[in-house]
Amino acid sequence: MNRSETDETRVSDNERHFSTTRVKEDLRRKTVAGAAVTLTAQIGADISQLIGSIILARFLKPDDFGLVLMVAAFSVLLMNFGVNGFTEVIIQKDDLRHGQVNTLFWINLACSGLLALVFMALGPVIAGFYGEPELIPIAVAMALSILFAGLSTQHIAILKRNMKFHAAVGSELAALILSYALAIGLALNGFGYWALVARQVLFTFLLSLGGWILCSWRPGLPAWAGGMGSLLKYAVSTYGTFAMTYFQRNLDKVLIGRFLGTQSLGSYDRAYTLFALPASQLTVPLTNVSLAALSRLRQDPQRYRHAYLKALSLVAFLGMPLSALLTVIGYDLILLLLGPNWEQAGLIFTVFAPSAGVFMIYSTHGWLHLSLGRADNWLRWSIVAFVVTAGFFIAGLPYGAPGVALGRVVAIHVLALPGIWYAGKPIGLRVVSVLHATWRCYASSFMAGLSTWVFLKNIIPPAPSFEVYALRVFAGSSICVLLYLVFTVVINQGTKPIADFFGILRESIGGLRQGSRA
Repeated sequence: MNRSETDETRVSDNERHFSTTRVKEDLRRKTVAGAAVTLTAQIGADISQLIGSIILARFLKPDDFGLVLMVAAFSVLLMNFGVNGFTEVIIQKDDLRHGQVNTLFWINLACSGLLALVFMALGPVIAGFYGEPELIPIAVAMALSILFAGLSTQHIAILKRNMKFHAAVGSELAALILSYALAIGLALNGFGYWALVARQVLFTFLLSLGGWILCSWRPGLPAWAGGMGSLLKYAVSTYGTFAMTYFQRNLDKVLIGRFLGTQSLGSYDRAYTLFALPASQLTVPLTNVSLAALSRLRQDPQRYRHAYLKALSLVAFLGMPLSALLTVIGYDLILLLLGPNWEQAGLIFTVFAPSAGVFMIYSTHGWLHLSLGRADNWLRWSIVAFVVTAGFFIAGLPYGAPGVALGRVVAIHVLALPGIWYAGKPIGLRVVSVLHATWRCYASSFMAGLSTWVFLKNIIPPAPSFEVYALRVFAGSSICVLLYLVFTVVINQGTKPIADFFGILRESIGGLRQGSRA
């Protein structure tokens, strides 16, 4: 076989990665299997991250976390160039070709390399902004994560396009566990904040390595393919949306780091991370699965609305009681896990906690924008959301880190319903339908949380003791969950929501077995 024949064979082999014919066959089964696999992997990832964070918090100071976060607030934005944008293009585009993905690969890699060099050069600027000279070498090291992230984007996206979520999320889980293991080892040996830097860099390197091993698609020589205009427009709009959302989610950390210092920033970040961690167990793993499934239904608005509202009901059923639970046990939980040095983080956590359910529901508006191919609408909305959220952050800044946290909570509640309505306009999604799918869960969780708070306040009053923290967490969790189920039955006049949840759970377990054999 000569060289030209070898090249033709390689291109033909690469093209098979982009056909959606097999994906559309038995879409429901593959969606359930994908959801089960990704949710299971996400739970494993969140547990690993939780354990890793707890161990690192025991050996590192809030200042160590604060220093690294000052750099990460900028590096993570650049690290996600292509990951947010090119990934969605590859997943949702029906008539995709090898040449187009090859072009995306080389654009992604070139931009990532350039951004890494620029970030290294900006180290002194970042250090000057915060007044922390230690940030210069940290910025140089973390620039490597930008380059490594650019190497794996297309491979991971192709796996998700073909609904091979077991491979995609498996590589992410392995990279997470190994990177935390290295960080813990370095922290135990006195490397301080460098343990956190090494974790970030190693994670992106291992994820890139896993993507190339698990996905057999290979790029060819740099070349410009036809039909790239619409793809790049979609990708740029999606990344622009990510950038605005990222600014919205990280402006608070920049403000706290600049005006309140590393200790407040470290406490704030640990509180927000532990608040967002359980919420991400549903919304993050379901995003790519929902995007792949809803994208195939956008020509049928009725089926699309039904599928989205059913998924939203599931998010509300789990998210709303999470709000109540974290509110009543949050302070005790933080001190139980992280220790007495993190009391400020416990206070901030209790400010975040009541918004967990609404936070999860609001995050689903991205499913609508992307699956409907309206990344431009999402970009417009993200600009509005950034302005609104920034205003609440600035208003809360004079009251310290808890005031900034309260600003985020208020912004989430203000933006949730308008954001979902605007995203669902192309398929006629009504606000009343969203409320109908979620209000019963909200009411049940509110009554359960209030009743549990009254019980703990009068029967097990708070005290600075490990045993008391543990008892309040155990008792509060048990009572809150039980009461939520009771109130759910009363408000719904039956057990249908609970039965529906366990029905989906049984399907997911079956899908997990199918996904593991895929």
